[in-house]
Amino acid sequence: MTQQVKRAFKYRFYPTDEQAAELSRTFGCVRLVYNKALEERTRAWYSEQRRVSYVQSSAALTEWKKTEELAFLTEVSSVPLQQALRHLQTAFGNFFAKRAKYPRYKSRKKSRASAEYTRSAFTWREGHLTLAKMAEPLDIRWSRPLPEGTEPTTATVSRDSAGRWFVSLLCEDTITAAPATDTAVGLDAGITSLVTLSTGEKIANPKHERRDRARLARAQRELSRKAKGSNNAEKARRRVAKVHARIADRRRDFLHKLTTRLVRENQTVVIEDLTVRNLLKNGRLARAISDAAWTELRSMLEYKCAWYGRELVVIDRWFPSSKLCGACGTVAAKMPLNVREWTCECGTRHDRDVNAARNILAAGLAATACGDGVRPQRESSRTGRSSVKQETQRATAGTPRL
Repeated sequence: MTQQVKRAFKYRFYPTDEQAAELSRTFGCVRLVYNKALEERTRAWYSEQRRVSYVQSSAALTEWKKTEELAFLTEVSSVPLQQALRHLQTAFGNFFAKRAKYPRYKSRKKSRASAEYTRSAFTWREGHLTLAKMAEPLDIRWSRPLPEGTEPTTATVSRDSAGRWFVSLLCEDTITAAPATDTAVGLDAGITSLVTLSTGEKIANPKHERRDRARLARAQRELSRKAKGSNNAEKARRRVAKVHARIADRRRDFLHKLTTRLVRENQTVVIEDLTVRNLLKNGRLARAISDAAWTELRSMLEYKCAWYGRELVVIDRWFPSSKLCGACGTVAAKMPLNVREWTCECGTRHDRDVNAARNILAAGLAATACGDGVRPQRESSRTGRSSVKQETQRATAGTPRL
């Protein structure tokens, strides 16, 4: 079975001095238009209780270009400016739908510098991409080919904090489902072992940030000694950003390889619905949890399972996977983090992580078989407890675990 999906292909490129200057101006104009439109929308609401639509913001942009103060907006392509207004409209839509917080202003130092070009603002000819207002195509490093017979519909140019330039091309791609299999796996996320599988296998945590911590600390010390605003401070900041980029790239590469392997080998993948934001409030473990990147791991599993015809089951975050005995179904009263092995009242000795992974798998399969939802459901009929927790405990108590 195949399906058509919108897929982005990201490549690094090396602009000429003229292209870099043009793109830097475009980034600044995009940020200015976004912030000014956000300011106008906020003012209209608080002063007049009036909502401003995208069409009204677009008309305002036309008027801004006619003023002497903002006439420089005409020097860059108009398409990225219009796309900035569309992104702001999407941000407000998510806010009013209660999917996100109120839109924030873009910062010159902290926000990602990017500009989005639609099909009318770039030329694609014989594998060469030429953006509007530019005479030469971008010098792109084609690390992998685009899908055969397709052309990009959108090109998003960005520059990260380390000064690297990237272009992301959005194309139509045909995804073929992976061959069906009857295997299922439960995953228990951790810190010492990044993931423990219900098969008993433990995937070691590479701890990318910890391995480069000395290099990062040295670069940050050098930055702290520089005079703020000086050229040397900018060079030192760039060195710090390069260390962070190295850590992020290696982490992302490892997670891609791991998730691809799990999706290829298993028809069903069961994970816990972890609240990483709350876990990060633990000051002693926050750095290690951030380095583990559990949220990114789950995100990769979600879209890869959807692409390749696999099933991803997410069980309730309150399910006591670590405290539940996989042999008799007894739930231990306490299970501190320093306890890595424990013995149940029935005499069964458990490895904490392997037992949790097997309980997660059994709970996910039981919830799916019962037809109950696998997302967190806080209140149920009589007990006020999650219906998923009740169903999975009833279905799995006293039965052998996988």
